[in-house]
Amino acid sequence: METPDVGIPERLARRMSMPEQHAYLRERLSRRRVLAGSFAAAGVAGGAGLLAGSSGSAYAGRAGGARPLAAPGARPVRVDGRHVAPFGRHLAFGADPRTQMRISWQVPLAVRSPYVRVGLTPWDLGRKIPAEVRDLHTPSLSKKLPAVEQYYLHAALDRLEPGTTYYYGVGHDGFDPASPERAATVGSFRTAPARPERFVFTAFGDQGVSYDALANDQLILGLDPAFHLHAGDICYADTTGHGKESDRYDARVWDQFLAQTETVARSVPWMVTTGNHDMEAWYSPNGYGGQYARWSLPDNGFDPRNAPGVYSFRYGNVGVVALDANDVSYEIPANKGYTDGRQTAWLDRRLRELRADDDVDFVVVFFHHCAYSTATHGSDGGVRDAWLPLFARHQVDLVINGHNHVYERTDAIKGGEVGRPVPVGASTDPTRDGIVYVTAGGAGKDLYSFPAGVKDSYEGHVRDRDAIVTFHWTRARVPDPDTVEWSRVRYTGFSFLAVEAAAGPRPRLTVSALAESGERVDRFEIVRGGQ
Repeated sequence: METPDVGIPERLARRMSMPEQHAYLRERLSRRRVLAGSFAAAGVAGGAGLLAGSSGSAYAGRAGGARPLAAPGARPVRVDGRHVAPFGRHLAFGADPRTQMRISWQVPLAVRSPYVRVGLTPWDLGRKIPAEVRDLHTPSLSKKLPAVEQYYLHAALDRLEPGTTYYYGVGHDGFDPASPERAATVGSFRTAPARPERFVFTAFGDQGVSYDALANDQLILGLDPAFHLHAGDICYADTTGHGKESDRYDARVWDQFLAQTETVARSVPWMVTTGNHDMEAWYSPNGYGGQYARWSLPDNGFDPRNAPGVYSFRYGNVGVVALDANDVSYEIPANKGYTDGRQTAWLDRRLRELRADDDVDFVVVFFHHCAYSTATHGSDGGVRDAWLPLFARHQVDLVINGHNHVYERTDAIKGGEVGRPVPVGASTDPTRDGIVYVTAGGAGKDLYSFPAGVKDSYEGHVRDRDAIVTFHWTRARVPDPDTVEWSRVRYTGFSFLAVEAAAGPRPRLTVSALAESGERVDRFEIVRGGQ
């Protein structure tokens, strides 16, 4: 029996946008799943039915019966599950990192009954948890780019014990991670402690697929961080970054990226948000259908189908807030205003809640577009107008951005001016001095530069400048020149941020920037008044 034709009639396709075509195909596929179930009954592995209740669409997980997953109009491929190896494992916290973990991965072909096995030792993975499938269809975008079908799987682990190491393996019918021959595929993670204690987290943005990106990943793994923050521009499958259907895009780059990142993200929760290159206009809604398919992030901000990069969590004594700056950007307005102000209102409430939490000493906010940077993209006035008053009101301690492919760190900024100089090795108090902003965009993509004549200035190579001529983007999408004094540390090289959080009677954040070589290029401390 052939798979029913679910293509779009040519006359109709000419009147539809790519997101509309995507949604149309999803709906047509869902209507044919009853017919498609006949393949599952026949046991066809390449198009076999997935575990009942665990199936999903490209941007909305839905309960359903057994069904095949195959490209529209294609005959399902007959592949034994023993020969389909999972890859691209990546972890993320749920809303409570003490008791919740999300395990995600990818398979190259559809499989039957995917699951996660979990246990307290690598040789006893007794607990078996069904996985949700979010299949993602990308239509052919040119003669050189065929249609692509990708299969992402997600398992939610709840009611875990705080401060506990768990071992896990991902599998499906024919591929059991608990079998001796699959022992090398077993991974592990550790939940957040019940009470605040010392820990390290890392951060960067603008990664892509490259040897430099892989080198940063390996350095991060060596630090054994509790989690990692990715400030957007994750993969660069969309190389243009305008959030439009005219952008150049190849969905297959995601396969390479997740395989690259698995080396660290299989054991370190990889907490991402969305940059301009992550607005993939071929997936509705808002170009984020692909991100929802690939990632399973806390859902305490907005519906993750519509805004997957907006959420928060608390780990130890640090509250973390992830934002989607595409919603407020003046520079790249494809998604500007898509939450109609709801994200900013949520941010105000969430910062107030975190500041009222007695267990929270520090609040860290991360997003993509730069609030303060002198490099290629400059600063985004939309971010400044929408969010900086809230950061000041709630005394945010650290803001981490990407977008500019450099490392740059400001002095403490208060009211748009230098509140206190913070040279390398210095300490700052946000309650008195203002907020330090870090651009950590050297994760692995091609590097940018600072304005002509402006030299790097970093630990061991300090070249302070009284002022730098740069610009910020205005509401009219025009770069407006600035002469600024707040650019304290500048490094043109691949790098990432490492932050050590100390709890106890004198809590503090020790912030370091490490180059791809392992060399430290910046260091400063954040200590709040009265601590």
